Amino acid sequence: MRIWYGPPVHPTPTPLDPPPLPAGAALFLDFDGTLAPIAPRPQDVHLPSWVVPTLQRLRQVLDGAVVVVSGRPLADLDLFLAPLRLPAAGVHGVERRLADGRIRVHSGMPPAAVVEAAQALVAGHRGLLVENKPGALALHYRLSPELESLCLQTIEAAVAGCADWQALRGKCVVEVKQRRVSKGAVVRAFLAEPGFAGRVPVFVGDDATDEDGMREAQAAGGFGVKVGADASVAQHRLADVSAVSRWLVASAERLSSATPSARGAA
Repeated sequence: MRIWYGPPVHPTPTPLDPPPLPAGAALFLDFDGTLAPIAPRPQDVHLPSWVVPTLQRLRQVLDGAVVVVSGRPLADLDLFLAPLRLPAAGVHGVERRLADGRIRVHSGMPPAAVVEAAQALVAGHRGLLVENKPGALALHYRLSPELESLCLQTIEAAVAGCADWQALRGKCVVEVKQRRVSKGAVVRAFLAEPGFAGRVPVFVGDDATDEDGMREAQAAGGFGVKVGADASVAQHRLADVSAVSRWLVASAERLSSATPSARGAA
């Protein structure tokens, strides 16, 4: 089998700034590269000071319909976002915390051949890092980008023949996850729940792993926002984390200042 890159995506010739968030939005946010700048190692990420107060404010004006959707486990997200405990999806949807706090988990462990192949690479090459996640595995090569082809080919070979698993390429990382979980599936699941049903889904992310979420949001009548210059299905773009900050803060201020009747009509 081949490394899965998702359906073809196409660059937006002229970046289109996203409109302000509507009051009826259901906001889905990636974490690394969207809310926080990407770091050389997952544990080195620094969360900007604006993130928690802005998400708190958005949760209030959007009646709780704010979801963080990440490749990170829920436990990691909660540490970074404390004291917030938002509805969230970890490990691309392996873990999902509902609005009422209940957590649903797709059980499963990566194939042994994948684990052994990743560990052998790390043992033989400097700068590689294996991240073991609930129901998934990530091999990071950001500190040794020259090993990209070796990492991709090795994991591709290890996952071949595992019908229920797929290798997914991200930014300087290749992840092995269950086929049944994706960020698009996360959006569908939340939109079927009270508090989210009937809302306008907006998905914001920076990586190839976010394209499913953007595609699903747009299919449901909302829109996607691509962070960065990479090719994307998203209808809108923001340049970087700082631009995400400005857009989210401005949207929160606009919605906070609207009267209840105006917010309902937005």
